[in-house]
Amino acid sequence: MQGCPPKAAATAPLRAGPYFLLSTFNRLNLGMSDAGDERACVDGGAVLERLTQALRTAGVPFTHTHHQAVFTSAEAAAVRGVSLHSGAKALIMKGAENFVLVVLPADMALDSGALRDFLGCKRLRFATREEVVQLTGLTPGSIPPFGSLFKLPTVCDPRLADNESINFNAGSHTDSFQMTFAEYVAYESPTLAAVAKATA
Repeated sequence: MQGCPPKAAATAPLRAGPYFLLSTFNRLNLGMSDAGDERACVDGGAVLERLTQALRTAGVPFTHTHHQAVFTSAEAAAVRGVSLHSGAKALIMKGAENFVLVVLPADMALDSGALRDFLGCKRLRFATREEVVQLTGLTPGSIPPFGSLFKLPTVCDPRLADNESINFNAGSHTDSFQMTFAEYVAYESPTLAAVAKATA
């Protein structure tokens, strides 16, 4: 995309763990202005390419499906022909002054209280659209569940392991990957924490 800043090359997955690591990750230069302006370009193709290259280099098996554009978890499950519970929903949250990528089963909601307790912070909010674009180069709803792609720690609810295989957007609203949960955990090494709750 013309005018977009160059993306960093794919790196080995970051071994995110306890919350004290968050401040280290978030001190990196993320190109965010004080006003939070959306200077970064939305470029899902670059993220798709980086993720594809990283997984192939690591020898991680996955299936790539190109499909019509989807904008909700339910639409994504329907077009993929899979259960909603197998969707790996990626959210970017800000706890205190630090960002973290949180992964939930797509049929569940974030348990804000549980995540605050886990992170050990009092203030927690969703990242704004502008912050999401600055951090990932993507719009909400297209983010793959790999904080390592964006130098963010990853927290994953263990109930995603109910599924042998998980499904997720791979940097766009028209591309999905499927891989086993075991392969996902082995590659990404997310911190597992119960931070999801059933939807009402």
